[in-house]
Amino acid sequence: MCGRYALNITPNQLAQQFQLDEQPEGIKRYNIAPTQPVPVVRVNDTGHRELAKLHWGLIPSWAKDPAMGNRMINARSETVTSKPSFCTAFKRRRCLFPASGFYEWQKAERRTRKQPTFIRMASDEPFGLAGLWERWQHANGSELESCTILTTHANALMKPIHDRMPVIIQPAEYQKWLDRDLQDHEALSALLLPYAADAMETHTVSAAVNDPRHEGPDCVQPLPAPRSLF
Repeated sequence: MCGRYALNITPNQLAQQFQLDEQPEGIKRYNIAPTQPVPVVRVNDTGHRELAKLHWGLIPSWAKDPAMGNRMINARSETVTSKPSFCTAFKRRRCLFPASGFYEWQKAERRTRKQPTFIRMASDEPFGLAGLWERWQHANGSELESCTILTTHANALMKPIHDRMPVIIQPAEYQKWLDRDLQDHEALSALLLPYAADAMETHTVSAAVNDPRHEGPDCVQPLPAPRSLF
C-alpha cells in the first residue's frame, strides 16, 4: 500500500520532470498523509498538463457520503477495472502523484512498534506514482475533487518491508498514462507493474514520521547506523 509520502523538490524540478506548461509555486512536503490536499499532475480540458490540488481519498461520483473517501486512499491495480469505485476514473481520469519518496512500516525484531522506512530512487530523482481522480458533487451544488494511488505487488526490494507498493510510472510513459483518449485496458495495465528494484533504495527513518502533523525535513533523514558492541 502507500499511506504516506514526501515531495521535497524545487518548483523547477517539478515543472521539468512532469513537463508542466506553467511552473508551480514552491512545494516542499515531507510527510503527506491521507485526507490532506495533495498535488497531482493531470491533463485539463484544454489538453495541457496542470498541477492541481485534490483531496487524498477518492470519493466516487455516486457516493452519498464523502467520508467514503477515507477508505479509498489506495486502489489495487489488479482489480481497478472491475471495482465500481474506480473503473470510470481508470478510463478517463488518470493522474500522477509527484513524489521524492514514500514511507512504509516494517516489523522489527524484538520491537513492538514497526520501523518506518523511506523508499526512493537510487538516483534521488523525483518520480510519478500512478493515480486516479474523481469529481464528487454535494447536494448544495459544491464540488470536491479527490484522488487515489494505485498499488501493485512488491518488488524484491520491498518484499521484506511490505507485500504491496505504489505503482511508479516510467517518465517515458507519463504521456500514455495521462492520455484522456487512451482507454485500452491492456495498454494501460502494462504500465502497472512493480518498478525495477535495482533502481530504488531504502533507509530507516525516525518515528517522528508516525505523526502526520510532523512535517520537518528530519522525516526523510536516515537514522544513524547502530553502534557495534565490539
